[in-house]
Amino acid sequence: MNMRAVVMQRGILSVAEVPMPTAGPGEVLVKTLATGICGSDLHTVAHGEKLLASARAVAGIEIFNPNDQIVLGHEICAEIIDYGPQCKRTHAIGTRVISAPFLIRPQPVTLGFGALDTPGGYGQYMVLSEAMLIAVPDHVPSDVATLAEPLAVAIHAVNRGNIDAHAVPIVIGCGPIGLAVIAVLKMRGVGPIIAADFSPTRRATAAKLGADIVVDPRETSPYESWRSAAKTADLAAFSRQTPMFPGFAYRPSVVFECVGAPGMIQRVLAEAAPCSKVIVVGLCMEQDSFQPSYAIMKEIDLTFCIAFTITEFNEAFANIASGRLDVTALITGHVGLSAVPDAFVRLADPEKDVKIVIYPQDA
Repeated sequence: MNMRAVVMQRGILSVAEVPMPTAGPGEVLVKTLATGICGSDLHTVAHGEKLLASARAVAGIEIFNPNDQIVLGHEICAEIIDYGPQCKRTHAIGTRVISAPFLIRPQPVTLGFGALDTPGGYGQYMVLSEAMLIAVPDHVPSDVATLAEPLAVAIHAVNRGNIDAHAVPIVIGCGPIGLAVIAVLKMRGVGPIIAADFSPTRRATAAKLGADIVVDPRETSPYESWRSAAKTADLAAFSRQTPMFPGFAYRPSVVFECVGAPGMIQRVLAEAAPCSKVIVVGLCMEQDSFQPSYAIMKEIDLTFCIAFTITEFNEAFANIASGRLDVTALITGHVGLSAVPDAFVRLADPEKDVKIVIYPQDA
């Protein structure tokens, strides 16, 4: 039996008829209801060879075979169709579920980078590990449920920052992950939050999601905005002090670099306040460089992060389901499978879309 799917092969997307996957032991066959297009999907299509080379050099792994037909999609909401062998059948057939994008197998599988036997959410059907399933309450729309994954990435980034209660954060880059970081910071009561992006549309979305001060960096430095917002006479709220910057009368600074372009790290190190925490969330696919002396003299903590833990994924969805995180403003469009290649083009223009969700059952 076949299904329709958007497949990637050598960086080219196309709609194809492919075999339906088969649920193995402890696995569930699901009908894919909604799948978010992630920035990493855009990177994989546009810079697949660089992504593969990085993973090979750093971790000694092959994320996928570029010669295979790959079915992307790891931000998913689906409906249980059938159970494979050795399942507990905890959820009834027809239950809507989400899952962190992994299959629990002797050789674990990262969904969204698998070949046709373990497809991601760009196909009409998938297999998921029963142990990873989370039921979606009736009041949560399927498209909103897919946001658990990018919000888990944002929660992980904020957790990696280990943010001081007095901190004034700056978010550089208001793409989907930068916007999700803003939403998480607002939920946790950190602020005021300063957001910077060239795009008027994304600046407006940042304000909707909780940014208190939103700037166009061509006109206003986010770091100067930080100085205005973080100035304080409260000694208890002062940032950590160093001999090179005595009496620095400002609250702690934390900068989330969510752009991932060459030169961004050096720009942040040059302009950020002393003793800042810099959390690098943006995935730069090019070789880059920075001057360590900037970070050394300012005693800046530089932290890198990727993905999330299962606990953070569960926390993200719990906050969506409870209403503590209202992130519907992230979703700016919906498409069926045939329009996915065009959606990738739309997402290259920040004035057109932020997050597009695929409805794989639609043409």
